[in-house]
Amino acid sequence: MKFEVLTLFPEMFDVFDYSIIARAKETGLIEINRINIRDFTNNKHKKVDDYPYGGGAGMVMQVEPIYNAVENIEKKYGYKPFTIFLTPRGKKFDQEMAKKLANIKHIMLICGHYEGIDERIMPLVDEEITIGDYVLTGGELASMVIIDSVSRLIPGVLSTNVSYEDESFYNGLLEYPQYTRPEEFRGMRVPDVLLSGHHKNIEIWRRYQSLRITYLRRPDLLKKANLSKEDLKMLNKIKEELNGI
Repeated sequence: MKFEVLTLFPEMFDVFDYSIIARAKETGLIEINRINIRDFTNNKHKKVDDYPYGGGAGMVMQVEPIYNAVENIEKKYGYKPFTIFLTPRGKKFDQEMAKKLANIKHIMLICGHYEGIDERIMPLVDEEITIGDYVLTGGELASMVIIDSVSRLIPGVLSTNVSYEDESFYNGLLEYPQYTRPEEFRGMRVPDVLLSGHHKNIEIWRRYQSLRITYLRRPDLLKKANLSKEDLKMLNKIKEELNGI
């Protein structure tokens, strides 16, 4: 899986020199190429922004350096990678989108900055994405979120598929609680079922807890989740317990 990141601040992506993604890079499962947009300007001062036509506060990133950078990538590979522009007006990023992007072998991310980018970059863009209903100072952090969440879905990046298939959002629900040693800490004990060694009971308990947490914190997710008859029975029981019936 390859990522090309067009950014004004390539050093910000040093975060991927650590932990799981770093190991994936070392083994060749993930490749993250940082392209400094300033390297593709046609002025000696490496200026990439200018005042917006029509007036207004702030500066706007110029279109030419973006085109120059993209054309350089096209020349290198013989094609243009699937191109994402990080912008507050894009589609909201979620786990389903992460799974779709994980099937694309080569992704290019354009990180905006200042008050935005000249609208004429849009012919280059295949998808506009936002990671939430808020505004960041630039697209770098949003790009990192996408790279991280997509990369961990690539086979081999995590130790087993179970590592991400049980996580929050993967199957439409929030994750169940996790515990490790010691068995008791300041009067708080690990639930007995997790110490029982009875795998079926543990599986049922975890599903129940996942449904309960989702119902309490993100009930909107239940509308889209693929729930079995057993799940629905559990959910009814949860509602009865919480309503004191």
